Amino acid sequence: MYASVGLIAAFVLWASLSPESLGLAMGSSMNWVAETVGWSYLVVPLLCIGLLIYLFFSRYGAVRLGPDDSRPEYSTWSWLAMILAAVMGIGLVSYGVAEPISHFMTPPHGLAEPETADAAVRALQFSYFDWGPHAWAVFGVFGLAIGYSTHRKGRPGLVSPMLRPVLGRLVDGWPGKAIDVFAVIATLFGTTTSLGLGASQINEGLSRVFGLPSGLHVQIIIIAVITVLFTVSALTGVSRGIKYISQTTMAASVVMAVFVLLAGPTNFVTNLFFRSVGQYFNDFFSVSLTTPTTADDMAWMQWWTYFMMAWWLSWGAFVGVFLAKISRGRTLRQFVAGTLGVPTLVFFAWFAIFGGSAISFDMRGAGIGAATAENINSAFFALLEQLPLTHLLSIVTVLLVVLFFISGADSNTFVLSTLSSNGELNPSRPVLTLWGVLTGLCAVLLLIVGGLSALQQAAMLSALPFTIIVGLLGISLVRELHQDPEFKLLRRARLRELVDKDGG
Repeated sequence: MYASVGLIAAFVLWASLSPESLGLAMGSSMNWVAETVGWSYLVVPLLCIGLLIYLFFSRYGAVRLGPDDSRPEYSTWSWLAMILAAVMGIGLVSYGVAEPISHFMTPPHGLAEPETADAAVRALQFSYFDWGPHAWAVFGVFGLAIGYSTHRKGRPGLVSPMLRPVLGRLVDGWPGKAIDVFAVIATLFGTTTSLGLGASQINEGLSRVFGLPSGLHVQIIIIAVITVLFTVSALTGVSRGIKYISQTTMAASVVMAVFVLLAGPTNFVTNLFFRSVGQYFNDFFSVSLTTPTTADDMAWMQWWTYFMMAWWLSWGAFVGVFLAKISRGRTLRQFVAGTLGVPTLVFFAWFAIFGGSAISFDMRGAGIGAATAENINSAFFALLEQLPLTHLLSIVTVLLVVLFFISGADSNTFVLSTLSSNGELNPSRPVLTLWGVLTGLCAVLLLIVGGLSALQQAAMLSALPFTIIVGLLGISLVRELHQDPEFKLLRRARLRELVDKDGG
């Protein structure tokens, strides 16, 4: 814990004393990472997808995250609600319209003419790529590895113990401690990105609904207030605060999505959904491995694809520990379906409904694309202005963002406290309070240093070590499953059958 807090304190001090030099250092570092090893942010998530699909269909799918007689602690609805709301819920509002409409106006890699039907298909295709299986597969590998390690092997809720099959005794020394420190730092910066986005969305919503001013000072106040709320929520525990907030936000999100689908351009959205999903799977491998060839391509990748994949990698430890906490008793097959299959379908549908509706209205001259280009935070609210009950929908959206903000941040506070308490899945209140305050403080400082760009850079840089760590986790998980006692017994039984048959 002390090493993690010390490094973060040094970062806070640097940001406070010399924000210009910090911003310059982060910018140049991110450029170097993107140009030299940016491809790793594409390859690792693709391999994670392959591993989870293999585990789902393999004989290991029946293994439980816990003893063989353990059963899930939460109902399937509560479990899925916590996965969706606490993990990436805020992205549904922050990017649900902004990303598809941005790609519609400027199609990725010049694959279509801007603002055409083909551009609409490509816009959703690349939105699915950024928010679909590639993201959730990274979370799934971390979650399975940590869940298996903690619940079935009885180890602390840390990343390093799961790497013992690969690193051996090194996990007990400084390499293991370094990995856990990286996990804390990456978790913090991955989450501050989400907090910065959430504060910007809340600020935009309050400005439109109540006419309040917008700007950095207001966003700082919003983060301060929300920090108090999510810290208090985290102190109530996963079974109360996080669970109930997640269920509320997901129920409200479903109602809102159905309303927009029915009140908006329904036929356009449904047709676009099926065509874009077909395009996504048709180009799956080529898009998954598309790297930049020009300076413009590189800039686009840094703002979108590389950043998104790095964001998910930096969130890997956070999501892994949280998923492990709520998934005790689930089989591997249930876990993969609930963390890869269901979220993918939900996010595909959300982006198609909200992004597709925005594209349809923009094609009719609504100007949503132009508004998004001027201020990306206005995209979602610009769509709502084209629908009935605009004022009510805007209020619901602000409430949703606040609740997503709280559910994601209190989950993060819980995980940071676990990682810094030697894997204790029930961290103490002082530790929870400390990490709640540090999370809010870092989000504020990164906004001051460079706004959204600085938040993205921090997430991208902190993710770099995890391109290696998640690969090692996958290898370790397969090795551990191969040695699982349940399958040792199964192999012996099969050998006896073969011997009996040969003897007969």
